[in-house]
Amino acid sequence: MKFRSERDALIDMLATAGRAVGARATSSPVLSGLLLSCTGNVLSVTGTDLDLTIQVTEEVIGVEDGTCVVPARLSTDIVRRLEPGAVTFANDDDHVTISAARSNFKLRTYPVVEFPAVGKTTEATTQLPEAALGEAVRQVVRAASHDDARPLLTGVLLSRVNGSIRMVATDSYRMAMRDLPGISALPGEEDLLVPARALAELQRLPSRHTGADADDSHVGVAASSSEITFWQGNVQISTRLLEGRYPDYNQLIPDHYPNRLHLGKESFLAALRRVQLLVRDNTTPVRLSMRQGGVDLTVVSQEVGDASESVDGDFTGEDLVIAFNPSYLIDGTEAVQGDEVILESADASRAATVRGADDDHFRYLLMPVRVS
Repeated sequence: MKFRSERDALIDMLATAGRAVGARATSSPVLSGLLLSCTGNVLSVTGTDLDLTIQVTEEVIGVEDGTCVVPARLSTDIVRRLEPGAVTFANDDDHVTISAARSNFKLRTYPVVEFPAVGKTTEATTQLPEAALGEAVRQVVRAASHDDARPLLTGVLLSRVNGSIRMVATDSYRMAMRDLPGISALPGEEDLLVPARALAELQRLPSRHTGADADDSHVGVAASSSEITFWQGNVQISTRLLEGRYPDYNQLIPDHYPNRLHLGKESFLAALRRVQLLVRDNTTPVRLSMRQGGVDLTVVSQEVGDASESVDGDFTGEDLVIAFNPSYLIDGTEAVQGDEVILESADASRAATVRGADDDHFRYLLMPVRVS
C-alpha cells in the first residue's frame, strides 16, 4: 500500500476514526490500531473497540492498493507534528513508513488478519435532517449516565410518540427529553436504545453544509436487531444497540407545577457559573430562593466560604427554597434553545423542569438535593 495526502486532511481522518479506539482496556493489541485501506484514489480509515466503529473515507493520491493496521495514537501524533504539505504512507510487510519533507518515520504495524471484521452496511434506509438531529443530540446526551454498571442508562432511547421521534436520556438524577416534530422516520418497528457515546461522536462531526444548504443536509440511518449505523458526509459510525427495557420515564414527569420562574438564560447561566466557583465537590448544592421579582442563588462551602447573587425574573407561585446540583442545573440551562428559560417546580422534594420559554419540544427534569 502506498498513497499521498495533504497533512491536514489526513489528520482529520486519523483523529476522527481514532476516537473509537482505546476507550476500553482490551487484551487484543490490534484494537489499538487503525485499519488503513487504499483502493485506487480512495482511502478508508477504520477504528473500532468492537462496540463502536468509526470509518472515514476520503480521496487521496493512490500509488499502490493495499491495507495495513497502524498504531492509532502514535501515527496520528506523528502526522499532526509534520510540516504542512503532502504526507506519504508506504507499507512494506510489517512496517509502515510515514514521510513528509525531511521527516521520515518507520513504524511496526499489526497483522491485518487480526483486525476484527467490522460489519459494513451498504446503504441507509432512513434520512434524518442533520441540523434537527444534531441539536436534539446536543440537548439529550448530556443526561445519559457514564456508569457502565448501569448499561441501560448509558443509552439514549429513540422512539415514536404522537407522530414524532422522541429522544430520552437519564442517569436517574436528571432526564432530558426532546421531540422532533414532523419527523417520524425511524429504522425498524421497535424502539432503539443507542449508546450515548456513539451519538456524541456523531454530534462532534463538522457539518459539510452551511447557510441555506444546511436545511437540506441529512444523516443516513440504518438499523438491524443488534446494530445501528449513521452516515454523515464521509464518515460512517456504527454501534451495537443496548439490550433491555428502558425505565418508564413517563412516571417521572409531574402533571402539575404550581411554581414558575421565568428568567433570561444568559444572566441566569452567568450567575450560576459565578457562585459555582465555590463548589469543591459534588455534594455542595446551589440553593434557589424563588420570590416575586426573581431568584436568589446561594452556595455555602464549609471549607471555602459562601457566595450569593440575585437574578431578576418573573415568578408565579408561593415563595420556595429548592436546591440542585449546580453542574446539572447549568447543563440543563445550557441545553435550552432561545434567550429565555423557565424553571417549573412543585416543591423542594419533587423533580423540577427546565425548558425554553418558546419551546415545548425539549424538557430537562432535575431532582432536587435535600438540604437542612
